[in-house]
Amino acid sequence: MIKINLLPYREKEKKENLTQQIFIIAGSFIAFILLLVLLQVSINSSISNLKSQIKDSEALLVDLDKKIGNLEKFKANKKELEQKLGVIATLEENRLAPVKTLDNLALLVPSNDIWLVKITQKDDNIKIEGVGRDNIVVADFMKDIEKFDPIKSVDLISSKNTEISGITLQQFNFACILKKGF
Repeated sequence: MIKINLLPYREKEKKENLTQQIFIIAGSFIAFILLLVLLQVSINSSISNLKSQIKDSEALLVDLDKKIGNLEKFKANKKELEQKLGVIATLEENRLAPVKTLDNLALLVPSNDIWLVKITQKDDNIKIEGVGRDNIVVADFMKDIEKFDPIKSVDLISSKNTEISGITLQQFNFACILKKGF
């Protein structure tokens, strides 16, 4: 015999399928919303981390700018100190040059023939005033001074006869120009 089930089982299955589909769609929608919320939280967290990194980097930049400023001051001070040390070294090298020049010039003076009265130096110019026995001795002394290494040139300013203690002598004035570096 054939049994016929008159109960609406297909409608019941359709209702169950429909409720399953509604639960699946609602669950998917809720999962999607949760996923969006998690994504938003993650992005906000990344933004706040980046902002804190920017603040830390700016603080580090300010600190480094201060150090660079100090470094620039140090470099400027170092340069100034090196210039001062260079000047001191130059002065140290040249401090004995005038003494040596005058000592060597004194060695050129013929004893008992020439007497120097005054030697003055201003920049690269030396003025020599003195008295000699005669014109020939004065001329020879002038030639010796011209051959002297630190002297560039010698010019006779004046030469005249003068009488000292009853003796006729030759009074002279020389203008000398020093070479650069002496």
